Amino acid sequence: MTDEGIRDSLARLGIVNLERIYWNTPTPALYERAIRRREGHLAHRGPLVVRTGYYTGRAAKDKFIVDEPSSRGQVWWGEINQRFPEDCFNALCRNVFDYLETRQVFVQDGYAGADPAYEAPVRVITQDAWHALFARTMLIRPVDLGRRIGVDEPELTVVHVPHFHALPSRHHTNSEAFVILHLGRRLALIGGTAYAGEIKKTIFTMMNYLLPQRGVLSMHAAANMGEDDDVAVFFGLSGTGKTTLSTDPGRRLIGDDEHGWSENGVFNIEGGCYAKVIRLSAEKEPQIHEMTRTFGTILENVRFDLDTRRVNLDDDSLTENTRAAYPIPHLPNAIYPGVAGHPRNIVMLTADAFGVLPPIARLSPEQARYYFLLGYTAKVAGTEAGVSEPEAVFSPCFGAPFMPMHPGVYARMLGEKIARHEVNCWLINTGWTGGPPGVGKRMDIAATRAMLNAALTGRLDDVEWREHPVFRLRMPAACPGVDAAVLDPVRAWSSAEAYDAKARELAGMFHHAFDEIAGDEDRALAAVGPAQG
Repeated sequence: MTDEGIRDSLARLGIVNLERIYWNTPTPALYERAIRRREGHLAHRGPLVVRTGYYTGRAAKDKFIVDEPSSRGQVWWGEINQRFPEDCFNALCRNVFDYLETRQVFVQDGYAGADPAYEAPVRVITQDAWHALFARTMLIRPVDLGRRIGVDEPELTVVHVPHFHALPSRHHTNSEAFVILHLGRRLALIGGTAYAGEIKKTIFTMMNYLLPQRGVLSMHAAANMGEDDDVAVFFGLSGTGKTTLSTDPGRRLIGDDEHGWSENGVFNIEGGCYAKVIRLSAEKEPQIHEMTRTFGTILENVRFDLDTRRVNLDDDSLTENTRAAYPIPHLPNAIYPGVAGHPRNIVMLTADAFGVLPPIARLSPEQARYYFLLGYTAKVAGTEAGVSEPEAVFSPCFGAPFMPMHPGVYARMLGEKIARHEVNCWLINTGWTGGPPGVGKRMDIAATRAMLNAALTGRLDDVEWREHPVFRLRMPAACPGVDAAVLDPVRAWSSAEAYDAKARELAGMFHHAFDEIAGDEDRALAAVGPAQG
């Protein structure tokens, strides 16, 4: 496609009279543009350091799905997937497109979905060079697939205007920020926020709508592969260790966050990683730490010294949610594009701040569906305003904000695939043991890695198993390289009675969440959840 061709393509969308289009600009040139435009700074050894301003995380209450005929009956409407009138979306589109007239824009074309059978051509149109670099980093690049640089007409389009602020009284938004998806037109508008994660998760949300309709389970999960091609999938919410545990020097990384599971196997939806880096340790997370000191990495809201140009990963004064975005091929043992076979193991990660779940448990296929449907983790006191005690979080499918359809749709697909491919399923608690924060302690990462490796390599196949008295989970009595006392959560507490009370308190939260989330076809799964009473 020529420069004239890209202008014609944008004009068909409704974006006209642009001053200049930087189309598929390569990484070094985007660096130069970002620095000249004072969008960021070059740090020691080459990462680009940027700040996102007021929004340092997703604006969850400002995300909407357009209420339109082609998708209306398939969307799981509610607090997560809020309705947005189609006429209001069209009016906002006109305002945004008019706003872009006579301005410069950056356009990046790429692919979502590493399996050619299920790939979606994506176009991201943005105001900033660094956001174009982010899109280039997170998408699968055409040149890496031996393709021509651009696409004539993308299947998915994201228009990103971080410096356009909505007027709620006029645009029917909740605030100045907005993330609005029109699933019928495969078009998304993002405005009023510079947090780059909105671009990534908007594309993921659209793929979570499209892929299941093609028989592909879309998953908010990491994936890696061992030496004998054994694939492992890791489900988990932010803070549970999904990126840390999947980025293992002894295994090859397929991807750290978004995957599809088709009849062919597992494939990465992305071409990059977006890792949380607050207090990152070179000793415990060497590969990710190295990426924070590499050219081509974007560091979001990470503090650094303007004189020495060295970053401080321990500084949370801007946000706890500091991030590094980097291309997967930068990792020495990555598979890119990320395509692999069917998983042999599925690992569900939870950071239990109540300190009652076992550090590792083996799940039956029905229990795997149950825990996937609920997507449990917990917030820790002090990490959010108003959170003074551990707080249970249930995010269905371990990614409810990105799932347009009812969780039961994805859970039933998962159950079918687990049964067909005879997948081993595990629950790993990366949270607390011996009590909640302030009483107990965080699970040791070395012990967690030892348990995970034992599970993935079959060294737990022949051990004795015990059933948890409340959660009915099967816990190993022994694990190579791990003290047996660590494996039983009751023994870590000073009082068995206090443990039992806290376990039953959490079990009650599970029952309530299940009643809220489960559809009619999922009700039978209550039998494999925690015991009643």
